[in-house]
Amino acid sequence: MQRPAADAGIIVGRPSAADAEGYSLTARTFHWITVALVLTMLPIGIAIANFDLGAAVEDPLYHIHRSIGALVLVITVARLIYRLRNPAPPLPADMPLWQQTAAHGTHWALYALLIVQPIMGWIATSAYRAPVLFFWLFELPPIWPENRPFSEAMFVVHRSIGVLIAILITVHIAAALYHYFVLKDGVLKRMVSG
Repeated sequence: MQRPAADAGIIVGRPSAADAEGYSLTARTFHWITVALVLTMLPIGIAIANFDLGAAVEDPLYHIHRSIGALVLVITVARLIYRLRNPAPPLPADMPLWQQTAAHGTHWALYALLIVQPIMGWIATSAYRAPVLFFWLFELPPIWPENRPFSEAMFVVHRSIGVLIAILITVHIAAALYHYFVLKDGVLKRMVSG
């Protein structure tokens, strides 16, 4: 016997995946700019944290990494304000409740971490007393007193959050590809073309 949709963990009264409404142009623009910035910043962070590249290479990479981090902070705050004023379209009613919960949890965790991570990097860099040059245009002020041991501890936290962000992004991408290639529904299209 087949269970009714509500009993199967499916929320009724919303469009199916094939009929789901897409994200606005503004939401899609925020998303893809964030993707480009984070997917540029993560490998730079991995390289400077794990390889001795020498000051001639590392110093510019640190400045680029910090600049992109500052930009991600501003864009994510603006994106969050936009999202709170313009809620995301509802997930398809035929998507199981556990997937809807996972999607919401992943999205909100990424928003939170993309705000916390640049702030942690800024605090760690400030405590180290390294400059935070925003694309060599101007220097952001330190936001923490100089304290090298504290800085090192904060960089450990910063690296750990970076790993968590990478894991969440991997889950997010895997879910999008699952919807596109396996389920062949319209979920990925919502963020690609609206």
